[in-house]
Order: sequence, then C-alpha cells, then structure tokens
Amino acid sequence: MTYEVWAPAAENVEVETGGTRHAMTPAGRPGWWTARIDAGPEGQDYGFVLDGDGPFPDPRSPWQPNGVHGPSRTYDHERFTWSDEGWRGRPLPGSVLYELHVGTFTPEGTFDAAVERLDHLVDLGVDAVELLPVAAFPGRHGWGYDGVHLWAVHDPYGGPDGLKRFVDACHRRGLAVVLDVVHNHLGPSGNHLGRFGPYFTDAYATPWGPAVNVDQAGSDEVRAFIVGNALMWLRDFHVDGLRLDAVHAIRDQRAVHILEELAEAVSRLAAETGRELFLVAESDLNDPRLVTSREAGGYGLDGQWSDDFHHALHTLLTGERQGYYADFGVQGALAKTLTRVFFHDGTWSSFRGRTHGRPVDTLRVPGHRFLGFLQNHDQIGNRATGDRISASLSPGLLKVGAGLLLTAPFTPMLFMGEEWGARTPWRFFSDHQEPELARAVSEGRRREFADHGWAAGDIPDPQDSETYRGSILDWSEPKEPRHGELLDWYRALIALRRARPELTDPRLTEVAVEYGESWLVLHRGPLRIAANLGADPLPLPDGDVLLASFTEAGEGRLPGESIAVLRTPGRGRP
Repeated sequence: MTYEVWAPAAENVEVETGGTRHAMTPAGRPGWWTARIDAGPEGQDYGFVLDGDGPFPDPRSPWQPNGVHGPSRTYDHERFTWSDEGWRGRPLPGSVLYELHVGTFTPEGTFDAAVERLDHLVDLGVDAVELLPVAAFPGRHGWGYDGVHLWAVHDPYGGPDGLKRFVDACHRRGLAVVLDVVHNHLGPSGNHLGRFGPYFTDAYATPWGPAVNVDQAGSDEVRAFIVGNALMWLRDFHVDGLRLDAVHAIRDQRAVHILEELAEAVSRLAAETGRELFLVAESDLNDPRLVTSREAGGYGLDGQWSDDFHHALHTLLTGERQGYYADFGVQGALAKTLTRVFFHDGTWSSFRGRTHGRPVDTLRVPGHRFLGFLQNHDQIGNRATGDRISASLSPGLLKVGAGLLLTAPFTPMLFMGEEWGARTPWRFFSDHQEPELARAVSEGRRREFADHGWAAGDIPDPQDSETYRGSILDWSEPKEPRHGELLDWYRALIALRRARPELTDPRLTEVAVEYGESWLVLHRGPLRIAANLGADPLPLPDGDVLLASFTEAGEGRLPGESIAVLRTPGRGRP
C-alpha cells in the first residue's frame, strides 16, 4: 500500500497504521511525502504524524468510519461492482431536478433507504436527483455544509459503498445524480487541513470561516486538491454533475479562475468517459460570465441557480416584502426575471445598499443554463422556523406557483416534498459534539432571528434532536386527498413539459410576458400560460386548454387562484 500526503512545511512526516509509525520520504513533487507499506487486510486505519504531532486524518481521506476526528481508512474503489455500464448520463437542458437531503428524505436517513423511494421520483417524472452535501461532517445529522473531509462520504448515510449503491440504483431507473460540493470553506470541527499546508489564507474572509487559498502562495496544490476532489466524485462515484456551493465566496485573482480550470477538467473527463457531465454554480453575483462559454470569455459552467426568479415568484405568491424580498415586490419583477433572468442586472439593490448584477445576453445565453425553483433547502431552512411555502399558501396558489415554475424558460428544480405540499418543516439542524461549539451555534441562531423581531423561544434549537426529527418527510402524506391532488398536478405539469417542446425551448428571446395587478400571461411560442393570483375570476385567453389547475369554471373564465396552459388556435402543432 502506498501512502502519500502534501505537507510542504513539515521536516519529518510519518504514517501511523496498525499502531506502528513508518517514516515517509520526500516524493518527486515539491512538498509531497510517500511511504510504501506491505498491504494488510482491506480497510486499514491510518493517519499522518507531522514533526511528531498527530496522527491526523488524511486530507484526502477516502473513508472516515469513526467520524471526522477518527483515523482515516483505506478504500479500494475497484472492489465495487457497478451495473451501469451502459449509462451515458442525461444532459442538463430539458431536465427537471429534485433536491433532497439524505438524512431527512426518509426516517432511516440512509442511502439505502432513499433507494426505496426512487420509484416515487420516476413516477413524478424528474430526470435528476440533486443530493445535498454528503462529504463527511461532524456528528450524525446536519445539512452537510460544514464538511471537513471532502473526499470521504458521511458514514452514517452509508459511507462510500452506500453512495455507490444509490448512484447505481438511480442510473438503473434512468435518473442522473447531481452532488452538492462545498469548496469555499470547511467546517470548524475536525478540520486539520491547515496543519498540512497553506489550504487557507488570511487575504480574504468568508461568513463561515477562513477562506480557501486558491490564489496566494502555495495555491497550486490547493487548486489541484479542489479539481481532483471534483473529478473523484464524477469518476469514482459515477456522479453525473456537481452543484458548486456559494462560488461568490471563492476569491481568485489569478488569470485563470478556479471555476474555469474546473470546467476545463470536467470537459476532459466527459470526453474521456463518453458521459454527460455538468457543473452548476450557486452564486450571489448575478454575473452571467459563469455560464458564458470559455470561447466567449466566460468560465464555461453549464448552469447557475437563479435566486432572483425565486424571490420574484415568492413575493408575488406570498406578499412577503421583508429583507431581500423588498425589491421584488414591485409590479413586473417576475416578468423581468422570466424574460431577462436577473432582476438585479446593474440595478439598485436596497438590501445591499448598492447597484448589483450584470445583464444576461439573451441572444446568446440559453435559458436552460439558469436553474429556477419555487423552494430549495436555503429558502426554507434559513427561515426562522423552517416553514415551507405550503404552510402559508392556499392549494390554489401552490398550483399556480408550480405551474409558473414548470413552464418557465429555465431548468426547474423541486425540493423534496414540495410535490405534495409537505406539512413537515425543514429546519436548520446540527449535531456538534463539542459543548462550546454546540452552544455557539444555538445561541448564534437565536441572536440572528432576534434581530429580526423573533422571540428566542420560537426559534428551534439546531442542536435539539427534535429539530432534526421534525424535518423528516412524512411519506404517509401523499396518500391524503389534498396532498395527492397536488402531487397529481406536479406529475401532469412535468409530463406536459416533456411533451411540448415549446416549454424546453432555450431561447429567452422567444419568451414574452403580459401582466396586471393580479394576473400574468406567459407566452412560450404558441402556448400561453395564464395565471390568476387574485380571488375573483378573470377572462380566460382564447385557446385550447391543454392543462388547468381547476376542473370547473364559467365559460371563458379563469377562476381565482388558478392557472391554465392554452394553445393559441391556428398556431403550432395540435
């Protein structure tokens, strides 16, 4: 067995395995150390000792069966037997994504339990499952964004074999798998990377801790660490795409941005494997350069989340105007995002106190490169009580929101349980074992929302196990008539989206919107999507009704809180 580690500042490095320390020698690359030890049984625990201090887990640990503070364990990717040899992936254009958190998708909170629910997703009609982060993080349950072992799979979920079984099962059902990865920061508990090398820098800061060093001294190996990690998920775990968390927090002043370098590497791997592979970024910058091709001077990513579309749709449906929703409560906000993607495209942002964003070139950038959503883990979980939109909207308006989402010119994404209007909240929860850290997380959450007028006693404690358990989906709900009716509506919308090419047409220039105080009509070629957000009936536009959220209405009338998809007479195919 060959052990390798990058520790450029160390004068002496050892690998400890089986209770014995073995000296490592400088490798052929600057700062790298290596040791060859006779192989023992499969799955050897080991750690690295730096100048007598340690052992510490491997920065590239493939397995942490005893938690983030325990030793690393060797893992042979070749030992797993795959059954997806014929799988070539799914393209992002035209797909519908489904975001889920492994720990709360089922009561068991494991990959294997999630596999038992995949047929529900197939029946729903989605094309890809997007997993919240599964890299090893502290405790048993959490969101996953405080991971500290980026190359290891969270063991309570099922470890590396569990993730492979899940991906393999998805591919057998024709579902692609997208994995959320966090390269902008690491969690505070169990993070030993700084002991090994200059993985972090004081030149910048993030809201979550030290910034990852991608442009200062020693950053060549840090960039290789990030790119190698991304390729590992795509190559060794057969994942089809990555969602890159909060890339605006990755500060890079080098001539070739790390995102462009990553996009190039993934393109090469796609060519090598003959599979569809893609990258989607979460970004607060409203900068279309992320999804502009490299030939045109962009970074060449395949997609990015569109928070502006969510905010505009959310304010229109709920009437909420607090915080960052304030700017979106104006007439025409949703119409602008449907036709020009970003509401803030060089306009004044009151929440930020400055102008923000850059226009999208709608002649050149296709709509499918932007992910739209009515709900996601952030927009639910970062609310004070983790309440879903279904907790405040009528069944009619829930259908209107789903209809506008799934007929918009973007790549739609659902959040688990949204399709049946789940009553369970999805709260912020954690499982830190260090008392001081646990207390700091709980108190910080209370202070954050107390500043917005919430009573401390109303804020769920992230460290309380009930906060986690209360966020688990209730799979008996879809059998109830109210929930089942909404589920049928989502299925019908997704089926219509697949049947009508106008709804996956990527040309933003072919999208038009008319709107009034309580209504909106979205034009997609010969199709018109008419939404009534008010209580009173409105005239229904002329056309053949292809799908409607209501069953009975007066002749030529669109009932209150309803939506219909119509085909203009004499235009398009029957």
